[in-house]
Amino acid sequence: MIKLVYCIMRRPDLSFDAFSKTWAQDHAPLVRRYAEAIRVIKYVQSHSQLPDLNTVLQASRADMRPGYDGITELWWESLDAFHEGMQRPEAIEAGRALKQDEKRFIDFSRSTMFLTQEHSIIEPGSQ
Repeated sequence: MIKLVYCIMRRPDLSFDAFSKTWAQDHAPLVRRYAEAIRVIKYVQSHSQLPDLNTVLQASRADMRPGYDGITELWWESLDAFHEGMQRPEAIEAGRALKQDEKRFIDFSRSTMFLTQEHSIIEPGSQ
């Protein structure tokens, strides 16, 4: 499987609560609506928690940047499915709509995304 990882920083004019609410309550249903068009088989949002503990964790590594406000993960069955999910006319329209919505709560200049292929090292019951 292919996974897109999207490390997200919120727009500076939004509180974390407003960002998190918009992402979970408004954007998630939009992704769900377009999932078939873009051929996504799994979508997960991970919202940052425990900011004080995160600061301690980051301080334990020299020169570490501040953490992201959240991470989105999207999975495709294969690289072919990903390409198909990005090139179909309905997928192109879905991508435009999703990006337009993201502008409401994501600071693109401080966020990043990249494709990955998982290599599982520890799984429940694997030890």
